[in-house]
Amino acid sequence: MIDLNTKVCVCNNLTAGDIAKCIKENSFSSLEELLENEVCPMADKCESCKDEGFNNDGINIPLVFAMVKKGQL
Repeated sequence: MIDLNTKVCVCNNLTAGDIAKCIKENSFSSLEELLENEVCPMADKCESCKDEGFNNDGINIPLVFAMVKKGQL
């Protein structure tokens, strides 16, 4: 389990919890839909939050999306 307070998208100041909340509230069904949304923008200023994670720890937007879809967050 990841800490919901972990910064994932630093450019937009979003934590794993913020991203999970956005996914749930807006019922995003695909990663592409999430990344292109304008309600809670993310990954629009840098690439690290989509790839290796801000701290090179692998905690990134695709991981948070997958965990929400599996009911783990």
